[in-house]
Amino acid sequence: MVSPFETDLKWEMFLKYGKRQFVKRKSVIYNQGSLGDGFYYLHKGLVKIVISTAKGNNRLINIVVPGQLLGIQMMDGQTHFTTAFAVKDSVVYHFSCEQFAKLMNEQPELLPLFSQTVNQKMRILLYAINMKTLSSEEQIAALLLNICDEFKNYEVPLTQQDLANCTGLTRITVYKILKEWKKNGLIDIEKRKFVIKRPDLLRKLNQYAPHSEAHSCPMLRRE
Repeated sequence: MVSPFETDLKWEMFLKYGKRQFVKRKSVIYNQGSLGDGFYYLHKGLVKIVISTAKGNNRLINIVVPGQLLGIQMMDGQTHFTTAFAVKDSVVYHFSCEQFAKLMNEQPELLPLFSQTVNQKMRILLYAINMKTLSSEEQIAALLLNICDEFKNYEVPLTQQDLANCTGLTRITVYKILKEWKKNGLIDIEKRKFVIKRPDLLRKLNQYAPHSEAHSCPMLRRE
């Protein structure tokens, strides 16, 4: 079975169909409620997907890492129900609906792979709806595990500030939690990345995080 991560990576060979765009840190790629045309592929950088609540607060829905798609809900012709912010300077490729139709005509085998991506995004959305009911520790655990599952590697290329920006927690809160985890041997902190040493213990902190064997990391299989 092809994992969502492997599905998205296949888009690298079709970037010629998209329009390359540079997005500066903190810039908006698309806004909630706006009507766009097509979807995006993240080539470099980091993007967070948020949804605005009735009180005007932003709730984190997902983190998009290089090799993944975003804004795919636009393919049904409806408005965006989320907003995409660049956490880092990023490079994206935009695929218009017209370009996507042309691509499907030339590469029809991509349709089921695209459908798998849509299903994965919906699964993440359903889980993220209840994200804010979690404690700060559970939020960070969920974020790290979801990202490492996407990368299929337990080395997460983020900084403490990235985690704070993505979760909405203060940097002090993130620092204290990571310091305690490092002390207890759950993680190791290296320059601009975290190494997850005990994913089993992190999953116990957030036992309801979405996970499947098809979406697991190679390191986990060795346990």
